[in-house]
This record gives sequence, C-alpha cells and structure tokens, in this order.
Amino acid sequence: MDWLLNLLDPTWWLTVLGAFATIGVLAIIFAETGLLLGFFLPGDSLLVAAGIFSSASVAYGMGIEPLSFPVLLIGTPLCAVAGAQLGHFLGARFGRRLFDKPDSRLFKREHVDRAEEFFEKFGPAKAVVLARFVPIVRTFMNPVAGVLEMSSRRFLVWNVIGGVVWTEGLLLLGHYLGNRVDPKQIDRYILPGVFLIVLISLIPIIVEVIKRRKAVKAVAVPNGKHHRIPTGSDGP
Repeated sequence: MDWLLNLLDPTWWLTVLGAFATIGVLAIIFAETGLLLGFFLPGDSLLVAAGIFSSASVAYGMGIEPLSFPVLLIGTPLCAVAGAQLGHFLGARFGRRLFDKPDSRLFKREHVDRAEEFFEKFGPAKAVVLARFVPIVRTFMNPVAGVLEMSSRRFLVWNVIGGVVWTEGLLLLGHYLGNRVDPKQIDRYILPGVFLIVLISLIPIIVEVIKRRKAVKAVAVPNGKHHRIPTGSDGP
C-alpha cells in the first residue's frame, strides 16, 4: 500500500526525479492527459507542488534543485494540450475498440462510463474544459471525445483553453505560496495544501456517487425489492 501512497504524493515524485524534476513534471502531465494508464498520476497536486518547489529557498530547504518556473509555465500547458490531442486522436482512430478490454487494476470500464456521462451532461465544449479539474475524468475525456466524434478542430480550441487555465492556474498558485511561506515551515503547509487540493478535486466524483446511489434507490419499491430494468433481449 505504501507504493500507492507514494504515487499519489507529488513531493515523492519531485524528490525521486531530483535534477530531472522539471522534465519529469512535463512527462507526467503529458502521460496523465494522453495515456489511459496515466489516470492515477497526481496531476493537480503535482502542479501546485511544482510551483512551490520552483522557489529556490523552498527547494534547497527540501534538499532538491529548484524547478525552472519559466520552463514549467511554457512546457506544462504544451504537454497538457499535446497529451489530450493524442488521447482524442486515439479515440477517433480506434473508436470503442480502444476500451474493448476486461477490467483490471489499471483499467476500469466505469471510468469510461463516467467520462461519457460527463460529456453528455455538460456538452462537448464545457466537458473538455471542466474535465481538466476532475481526476480520472480528465484522462478518459479526451479519447471519449474522439469516440463520440467531436471534431479535431473544435476539440483543439477547448483543449487549449482548458489546458492553459488548469496548468497555469495551479502553477501560479503554488509559486505564490512558495514565495510567501517560511521554508523552514513548508512541511506544515504543503501536505495540508495538497490534501485540500485532492479533496476539492474529488468533490465532483463524490457528488456523482451520491447521485448514482439516489438513482438506484429511486427504482426501489416500498417492500425493498427493485424493479427489473428491461433490456432489448426481453420478450413481450
């Protein structure tokens, strides 16, 4: 279980990557948005942590090289946009065959369903932008948009808007905090801050789970039994 907690800890990633942390952040952002297996990567909290550790005093206080803030500001939106475009291309190219695989530790059909519901609920443009701020959904939204035949040109426009707002907003927040917090007390702030960001990111998922449970209860009859939902194979 410790390995899973490490994967979700942005400070662990930055420490492991060491001198290559800046490039590592760019690679992780690309993977999380472009590769289906990247859904477990800590995109939101990593961007905030990268902004914090772009402060020289904070980075040296934690025993790592400071990340290049200019490179992050330019590189992260480019990687976020490029990764999402790759996801959209794969979805448009392979269609539903892309998701035609059994559930495993690294793939759950429910993730695809959640992205499709998100797409249908908010519409193509809003869904592509808002999905940036929802873990898991932001990974699966891009190929789903391709599968559902959102045009490449339209996807690119909203992909750029969402990618820039997401990456630059979180990086600037982290950089601001890094320059305002006493380096000796950074541990007191960074972990609660990351936890808060992860919690906020999970709110849409929690809301969706509650809605699903209410929907299940809505089809229950008073005696506790459930109505059987007919399928196309049912007889008259």
